[in-house]
Amino acid sequence: MGKGNKMKKLIQENEKWENEILSDELKKSGERKADFSTASGIPIKRLYSPIDMEGKGFDYLRDLNFPGSYPFTRGKTPTMYRSDFWIFGQYAGFGTAEEANKRYKYLMSKGSSGLSVALDLPTQVGLDSDHDLARGEVGKVGVAINSFKDIEDLFDGIPLNKPRQISTTANSMGPVWAAMLIALGKKQGVSPEKYNLRLQNDSLKEFIARGTYIFPPSPSLKFSCDVIEYFANNSPGWFPISISGYHIREAGATAVQEVAFTMANAIAYIEETLSRGLSFEKFGPQLSVFLSSGMDLFEEIAKFRAMRRVWSRIIKERFKIDDSKLLALNLICFTAGSTLTAQQPYNNLMRVTIEALASVLGGCQSLLPSSMDEALCTPTEKAVTLSLRTQQILAYETNIASTIDPLGGSYFVETLTFEIEESVLDYLDKIDEMGGAVRAIENGFFQKEISEASFRRYQKIETGEDVVVGANKFVHDEDTNIEIMKTDPESEIRQVEKVRRVRKERNNDRVEKALGELRKSADRNDNLVPPILEAVKSYATIGEICDVLRDVYGEHDQPSCY
Repeated sequence: MGKGNKMKKLIQENEKWENEILSDELKKSGERKADFSTASGIPIKRLYSPIDMEGKGFDYLRDLNFPGSYPFTRGKTPTMYRSDFWIFGQYAGFGTAEEANKRYKYLMSKGSSGLSVALDLPTQVGLDSDHDLARGEVGKVGVAINSFKDIEDLFDGIPLNKPRQISTTANSMGPVWAAMLIALGKKQGVSPEKYNLRLQNDSLKEFIARGTYIFPPSPSLKFSCDVIEYFANNSPGWFPISISGYHIREAGATAVQEVAFTMANAIAYIEETLSRGLSFEKFGPQLSVFLSSGMDLFEEIAKFRAMRRVWSRIIKERFKIDDSKLLALNLICFTAGSTLTAQQPYNNLMRVTIEALASVLGGCQSLLPSSMDEALCTPTEKAVTLSLRTQQILAYETNIASTIDPLGGSYFVETLTFEIEESVLDYLDKIDEMGGAVRAIENGFFQKEISEASFRRYQKIETGEDVVVGANKFVHDEDTNIEIMKTDPESEIRQVEKVRRVRKERNNDRVEKALGELRKSADRNDNLVPPILEAVKSYATIGEICDVLRDVYGEHDQPSCY
């Protein structure tokens, strides 16, 4: 029987099943609800079969192919986790550099292979700890970093080549963080090829979702690309940017919007870097994407697969890159903090496990699971250890890493992958028509889309249409006995004293000279990493460096998107 006849036969048998078997069952028991859909609103059919694949025009070699082969749907490398597990990352940082240093050493002693540095809000927006606007926020949601002295203390006793990877959330001040780690590597005597540095450095998504912007969109794009250019020319093994959909998703975006808006930002970074005369061959392999992993298990798995496929196809078709080695995507996943509840926080252990499972089944290169108590406080040692143990158990006890893309070929997962890809491409067409990501930021398009999606999501939670166990269903009023980590109230005082002591004891003539050269470079529109590096080595503070750049480029005022 030929392929066409087999499909006709299958369609006939499907209709027979619906009319003779399914219909009787529906009359007797019905279904739980009238409509089923993913968290992004993609309708979910009762059953998926080869009929759905045929409807999408599915071609194995074109749409899936083998792992490590274009379009990389099934994975970045030919062996994936059979060669080595993903990087076991943990996002951590609080208080002073000395306090955070103890947490990093603790995590590494428990088997963490990657350190992801959480920075406090003043640091992220380029303010020193003694600035009036920093009061009460120092060391609260991350570690306070003011000068190179803090970086020295943060990694005291931790050679940069000891973790498999070091990453951070530095974005609007990404070049400053890059300079600090470069300076530290030189001081430790560790050559750049011996350690793995990954910066987030995604300034565009700050305007879309996260809000820790400093400068307007255009100069912010320039700063991010300064790091890409510098790394390409000086440290080709490092990752200068992780284009982040994570915070876009956490702000309320759907899985489709997360991929689409991330890809739109990626296009902007690539186009800007190409305009500087760098070839994609030189900087493309250093790019990475950072996505959220939520609770809709199959949609999340399909999303990661669609992200790789969209990335590789756009790089190939839009930027005319034919070398398949340049088309593979480095994918970092972080389980969603927004799904964690303050109510019944032990339930969050299961949520984090499910989201981590989706990340691994989706083929991530690095995974950072949240901790169960994050809705209540900075994670305790107990909570962060359980978070690390979650991925260690997934890696060593479940056997899910023994075969590549185990859900590949699932009619449901493959259909979802197609549908996410199609919706993403529709969004990208709209953004292109507007003039690209920067223009879409300036006119509030991204922000409006996310706000509307977030409203729809939480409306469903408020009405009970979407169940959150322990929050809007299966609720109880009993107090949960859980340890809460409290910030040392003296930390801010110590940090303020420290930055003032640094300013007093350093060579201020050297600082003034370095900041003056930075201003000249900014006026000339030069790459700012080299002059920032000199400023960092002089112990100029982040606030002082960013103040120079504020004077040159101004500050961003977010427009209303309503």
